[in-house]
Amino acid sequence: MNKSNNVIDLKARRPSTRPTSGRVGNDTGSPVVDMTERRNAILVDERRQVRRTILTEFVGAYVVVPERGLQKVALYDVSDNGLAFDIDLSEGGFKVGEEVAMRVYLNHQTYFGFIAKVSNARAIDEEGVHRHGVGFVKGTVNDVALHHFVKFIETVSASLQTDHGDVMVSGLAR
Repeated sequence: MNKSNNVIDLKARRPSTRPTSGRVGNDTGSPVVDMTERRNAILVDERRQVRRTILTEFVGAYVVVPERGLQKVALYDVSDNGLAFDIDLSEGGFKVGEEVAMRVYLNHQTYFGFIAKVSNARAIDEEGVHRHGVGFVKGTVNDVALHHFVKFIETVSASLQTDHGDVMVSGLAR
């Protein structure tokens, strides 16, 4: 019995060099669009936008600056290995290799601290900030809490939606 194969082989339809438009042509002139690449690019873009939104508005982050106390920073990105934060240009910045004590506040009084090592630092003049990439220093007091915090942020950010005021509640007494 001869079974037919219903799988379309896209590799056979792709030319050796990919056009910049993302479309791939075949001999019949009909375009074949590689949706996997497009979908992944959209997901990465959406994930980053949501993650950055939640981080800048959901938690307060601070670095401990010797002789100056706590300095507020804006979290830019987070992962299991570290995070990125911005600090105003007027406040200065940290050097690559420097260890910094950081605090993440969940409300005005409750925080957990951790140590991070600066792996990247650069000025972004058009945004008026120094952007720092830091790696979490392993083996410190809050390793477990930090791991769960990052997982919480990643999990929540995957299902976040923006409130555009589109849900109306009726029947409320004034």
